[in-house]
Amino acid sequence: MLRVVENHSLRHSMPRTAAFFDLDKTVIAKSSTLTFSKSFYQGGLINRRAVLRTAYAQFVFLAGGADHDQMERMREYLSALCRGWNVQLVKELVAETLHDLIDPIIYDEAASLIEDHHTAGRDVVIVSTSGAEVVEPIGELLGADRVVATRMIVGDDGCFTGEVEYYAYGPTKAAAIRELAESEGYDLSRCYAYSDSATDLPMLEAVGHPHAVNPDRALRREALARGWPILDFHRPVRLKQRIRGFSVPPRPALVAAAAVGAAAATAGLVWYASRRRAAAA
Repeated sequence: MLRVVENHSLRHSMPRTAAFFDLDKTVIAKSSTLTFSKSFYQGGLINRRAVLRTAYAQFVFLAGGADHDQMERMREYLSALCRGWNVQLVKELVAETLHDLIDPIIYDEAASLIEDHHTAGRDVVIVSTSGAEVVEPIGELLGADRVVATRMIVGDDGCFTGEVEYYAYGPTKAAAIRELAESEGYDLSRCYAYSDSATDLPMLEAVGHPHAVNPDRALRREALARGWPILDFHRPVRLKQRIRGFSVPPRPALVAAAAVGAAAATAGLVWYASRRRAAAA
């Protein structure tokens, strides 16, 4: 198990640092948005056919991952599926079922790593293709300091228009990290990043300490060629069960300027699966 250690006596004289985590199959064992399909069905957002499709998509997602073409087709699919979804209803459905659905699938190893980074004085940032209404609550549950996620445009009626305002995928993740580094004073050469997918190579390349977690075949090949650490996370466990009496203190997740709409990724990852603590003073 990787342990993160830093000389605390040197920390205050050095630039700030952060650890950037992809979410699905890196911090949690499943697709964050596909996991909420039953909740969205019960809330009237998707029909029975979509529920069956997401169940199959979850299986495909866990078995293989997605390539660039699948992710591009996902963008088209999500625009049609989430058009007209009420944003407030999405938030309420996520809030009602967050602990039942997400807490049991958080990797113990990832939770420990997040603790280690906080102990070392680093900010923890979740960087996910999933949408903000899903990622922000999960980030808060994990004690993350910031969240970068996908955003959909919301109309005057409070519903998604079906248009994507910001898509946190591939190079845009790396761009968001660089923007955060500039605004927060992070030294990216001393920062860490974790992901399971080769689509996140730009994010991993943006930091001095990239790590492959449960990598797909393409990322494993790259990690081996570049000498990057490869981590195996395989123990999902509820946070409160990890250590007797343990709980993650609430840290309201700060949303980066790029962070944005969960319905976007909910819709998107259906296709994809066929593929505060406030900033330290």
